[in-house]
Amino acid sequence: MSTGDSRSRAVAAAVAAFRAGEPVLIHDFSDREGEVDLVFPPRAVGPDAVAQMRNDAGGLVCVALGHDVADAFDLPLLADELDHPAAESSHLGYDERSSFSLTVNHRDTYTGVTDEDRARTVAALGDAAADPAGTDFATEFRAPGHVHVLRAAPGLLSERRGHTELGVALARAADCPPAAVVCEMLDDETGRELSVDDARAYAERHGLAFVEGADLVAALA
Repeated sequence: MSTGDSRSRAVAAAVAAFRAGEPVLIHDFSDREGEVDLVFPPRAVGPDAVAQMRNDAGGLVCVALGHDVADAFDLPLLADELDHPAAESSHLGYDERSSFSLTVNHRDTYTGVTDEDRARTVAALGDAAADPAGTDFATEFRAPGHVHVLRAAPGLLSERRGHTELGVALARAADCPPAAVVCEMLDDETGRELSVDDARAYAERHGLAFVEGADLVAALA
């Protein structure tokens, strides 16, 4: 099998897995963040999935929303809203800006941080992305909270190639609402990002799809 065929099969497997409600591992780029994220469709996330992200990945549990959805909810880029010098983004080594927007909890949660509470918030964000016109965001969610919302770039992968855009592009390719849960995979021994080799081994152990960001860009941009 040629390298091109192998890459195409990896993308197809990732799209099929996401469409089926299964998590996918996505490595962005070695010259960018160099991280592998565990990526879920939001509407498939329950407490067990939050526990998997918390225990097996270890990074921030974030929900990436497509640009049009974020616009419908009037969700800002957080750095634009913070009147503080710490919000200056020119220090970023991997991109021109961060995609962070608000942190939220669903209003039906209590503290918002338990596996059950975060699963409720994540799944509700997925429902909101599926029906932005029928969602009153401020009625359903409160800020600040324990789930980070991310805004994808308007041009998606043609404009920015972070996990935010990779996750939303994967969702669109899978005919799902333009939203994805992303959580960085960290190494318990080093405290740094999990290596690509170890992430691939994790995917193989758990029967999960693994795909390179470059292959997603080539197929979906």
